[in-house]
Amino acid sequence: MSSLDHKIDFAVILSVKSANPNGDPLNGNRPRQNYDGYGEISDVAIKRKIRNRLQDLGEAIFVQSNDRKNDGYNSLRERADGNKELSQILKSKSVSSDDFARVACMEWIDVRSFGQVFAFKGSGSSGVSVGVRGPVSIHTARSVDPIDISSMQITKSVNSEPGKDRGSDTMGMKHRVDFGLYVFYGSINTQLAEKTGFTNEDAEKIKQTLVTLFENDLSSARPDGSMEIHKVIWWEHSSKFGQYSSAKVHRSLNVKSKTDEPRSFEDYTVEVYELDGLKAKVLDGQ
Repeated sequence: MSSLDHKIDFAVILSVKSANPNGDPLNGNRPRQNYDGYGEISDVAIKRKIRNRLQDLGEAIFVQSNDRKNDGYNSLRERADGNKELSQILKSKSVSSDDFARVACMEWIDVRSFGQVFAFKGSGSSGVSVGVRGPVSIHTARSVDPIDISSMQITKSVNSEPGKDRGSDTMGMKHRVDFGLYVFYGSINTQLAEKTGFTNEDAEKIKQTLVTLFENDLSSARPDGSMEIHKVIWWEHSSKFGQYSSAKVHRSLNVKSKTDEPRSFEDYTVEVYELDGLKAKVLDGQ
């Protein structure tokens, strides 16, 4: 399979209803919000969801979350050692960074997509410190309008440890976004795709995960159906470097509210202005 031969830009429109899309641990796990009141979802959280969906589709993932491990390895080092070629490189006295990166990119789709920093100790004083730059870049998602955050107090009324008497209730707080429409952007760079071996087929897999991003992603903070993908806008350029800059392509998408207090996706208009020679493919979320 040949590496990606044309630049790609994309945008994703999603809604959040009575859910916490991405809690901030430095702020009591409240939904992330900037100083102007707009909601945010970090690029790290979005990449985690993409990795999870790729894993659901049967792809090999290097950075697996603890609750989704499917290969029995408990650390990134163990997962790297589990690959025969990488294990030999790690045990050798002279580590070839290029060989290490090549094998890792070939083995795991998230490495050749997003890149990865490998920093492992080797035998004796040797070790490996390899940085891979991936072609797929993701922006932080931002809400179209400022968001309202509701909080409720919760209690735990059971004993965690055995004992005769029931312990006192443990108090806590739970936060949620009442409603918010978010947009995030991304692009796929052909130069970096050539270096990692990222292919046209890999790009189609990324597109498929974006359309179904919140399938199998439920939690107590994000009940099933509380987060929804509405539109994926996908621009495929006709050359490696693209006819337009990513900034100009992303600006061609305009999402704005039709009412003062939007409460659903239908309260917004979505317009994609055509750029000469670059056609946008608009996909509905599933």
